[in-house]
Amino acid sequence: MTTRAAPKADGRERPNSRGDSTRLLILLKAEELFARRGIEAVPLRDIGVAAGQKNNVAVQYHYADKENLLRQITAHRVKATEQLRAELLADLFATARPPQILDLVRVWVLALAVHLEEGNYYLAFLSRYVIERGDYVGLAGTGGSSIVTFTAMVRRLLKGHPEIRTEERWTVVMTSAVHELARYQNALRAGTLPSPLDDLIDDIVRFLAAGLEATPLINSA
Repeated sequence: MTTRAAPKADGRERPNSRGDSTRLLILLKAEELFARRGIEAVPLRDIGVAAGQKNNVAVQYHYADKENLLRQITAHRVKATEQLRAELLADLFATARPPQILDLVRVWVLALAVHLEEGNYYLAFLSRYVIERGDYVGLAGTGGSSIVTFTAMVRRLLKGHPEIRTEERWTVVMTSAVHELARYQNALRAGTLPSPLDDLIDDIVRFLAAGLEATPLINSA
């Protein structure tokens, strides 16, 4: 029996499980190299070498170009984030108490913390991406549907604040969570974490929630 090849994320076809394994290996090596050295500092050829590919254009064959590779790294990792985020939100809505800003920030941070596992470089990758690119625009559409839901809930809870200020503050929350968790992960690997991880996460959640709720300046646009 002939099995039809499954389409790749970039529209090409991948003929077998060996091709899938190669694509995943390239993806994970790219994530690690980008996290360690930076997005712009890593040529595609280096990623292919790190993934054990003898063909100099192996990465281009599987992912076309760097921008698509960056997007596919995010799309791959966000599945775990979205799954945990959905579970935490379901637990939150199952309680009688209406969700508060602190609850939403906690769900957001805990869902990202799923990537603190050993061998996962997604947080450091995202941190590098934001530093080099300035925002997440290039990754638009890969972050999961919950971003829209969260933004809407935050707006509703902060309806007395100027919308432009709320949007900016929520971006600060998302970005700060990534940077801090990436820092905690590096400290975990080095054995230099200053406090228990759960305590650090709880503290950053409270800190970010307080900043999100702080009264804006009267003349704030």
